[in-house]
Amino acid sequence: MPKFCVILAAAGKSERFGGQEKKTFAKIDGRPVFLRSIEAFVNRDEISQIILAVAPEDMGEMKSSYGANLGFMGVKLVEGGARRSDTVQKALAAVSEDAEFVAIHDAARPCLRGDRIDAVFAEAQQSGGAILAAPIVGTIKRVSETLIVDATVSRDRLFEAQTPQVFKKEWLLDAYQKLDDAAASDVTDDAEVVERAGHAVSVVISDRTNIKITTKGDVTLAGAILKARPNKPVRKFGAFEEAQW
Repeated sequence: MPKFCVILAAAGKSERFGGQEKKTFAKIDGRPVFLRSIEAFVNRDEISQIILAVAPEDMGEMKSSYGANLGFMGVKLVEGGARRSDTVQKALAAVSEDAEFVAIHDAARPCLRGDRIDAVFAEAQQSGGAILAAPIVGTIKRVSETLIVDATVSRDRLFEAQTPQVFKKEWLLDAYQKLDDAAASDVTDDAEVVERAGHAVSVVISDRTNIKITTKGDVTLAGAILKARPNKPVRKFGAFEEAQW
């Protein structure tokens, strides 16, 4: 069985979330968003390593409030960077040698289903690189700077990229080595980095329940999605679970 490393990116500034608390620390039914995202991966046999990349200013809180649980679950903490690409590069430096594939997941996507992980992991093993993505279902308008509609854009074959995004480790390492500083400021996901390096990336169809927390209202929506699903126990918590959540 090929081994996978999972990198959870949690170093963003949460500027659109509002308030003093960052979105990754917001609570869903008493547990922080980032932990909910970790739970999707922690008990899977093919995963040999989980890395959580957080902003430098959040490292102290993460260690003091959640360090015991993260340690019990075997999660490695690393310091992220100013841009997403910087964060992923720093996390890649900590990936273990035995990992053949690397999956990168937004720590702010706490509603990921296990069957979607199965599907995107399987496709990555076949093609070398795969992402979850949901078909665009709304009507898309291109607008001017003054918010006047310029055109209605066909949604045919348009998909919204999600995570996890899963690649052969050597593809990802090579792609980030080739990424220059100007491009690093422009890319918005890891699939684009891999695409720029000349690799084809497959799409595994997902649905819109795999939401990314952006605003406070999304926390309520994520809670409703999770409550609608059957509860599955997560074994790797720790002695301090009740005290910390």
